[in-house]
Amino acid sequence: MCDGNQTEVTEFLLLGFKGLYKYKFLLFIIFLFSYLVIIKGNLLIIVLVSTNHNLNVPMFIFLKHLAVADILSTTTIVPMMLNIILFDTMEVPVSSCIIQLHMVFIFGFIQCYLIAIMSYDRYLAICSPMHYNSIMQPLVCLKMVLGSWFLMFILSFEIILIWQLKFCGHSALDHFFCDLRSVLELASSDTYLLTSVDFVVSIIVGINPFALILITYVRIFFSIMSLSSTGGRGKAFSTCSSHLTTVGVYYGTLMMVYMAPTDDTSLIINKFMSLLYIVVTPMMNPIIYSLRNKEIKRTMHQMYKKLTVYY
Repeated sequence: MCDGNQTEVTEFLLLGFKGLYKYKFLLFIIFLFSYLVIIKGNLLIIVLVSTNHNLNVPMFIFLKHLAVADILSTTTIVPMMLNIILFDTMEVPVSSCIIQLHMVFIFGFIQCYLIAIMSYDRYLAICSPMHYNSIMQPLVCLKMVLGSWFLMFILSFEIILIWQLKFCGHSALDHFFCDLRSVLELASSDTYLLTSVDFVVSIIVGINPFALILITYVRIFFSIMSLSSTGGRGKAFSTCSSHLTTVGVYYGTLMMVYMAPTDDTSLIINKFMSLLYIVVTPMMNPIIYSLRNKEIKRTMHQMYKKLTVYY
């Protein structure tokens, strides 16, 4: 319960980008354009993989689900962010804020496991090519993807603890979406249990997949270096270059945001750095795979020729 001189908060006031109001139309156009590029680029990946038999292989199946996660995670945040930019602030019910936290957790961290699965796929393709087809069968790939989604839904139980929190007095949330760290700053009740559980869950959903990625790429590196042919090494490196770029972009942005100190200045910086994994990473993934992958480029070219002939 709140103290007698405090009222219970039922709505958060999202402050958005304070001090940049005179640039709001420019920001709105930039982020709207970025959002449209994200949707178009990731939908293109989904359509290409779903409709072309030559892309019906494990690596591209996982890429399709990564594109789905990119669209969902971005759509959970960006439309609200655009509304805040346009109208300067936005009032959001506490319940809606917690639901958004839930969605951000699931759609954001599912990417960690999908990227880890993709690294395991590259490991088998390079280090155990003779066993690749027998291991990475369609049913196995489906179980990996569904298992990752199921695990995210199970681990997101920590959001239940947020429903138990009380928010009294202050309701201004200095962010453009319901970020967990910012929400906890406003909580009037004890957050020790929630922060402890969040720490454990972060290890499971963030550090464990990253450790798997590191292990697989160490094995891949030594396997490639053992090849006697220079051409063979280059070909082997090229098969995982797109994925390795995705790993660097995704985990690089997460580390910059979530491993920074939690003082007031860093919270402001983190608000702007959050744009890296909310906007930049989902926009980069289709570009990375479109420019660096021959199969994707070939399929896009074939689709373009068909559309040109049709119209």
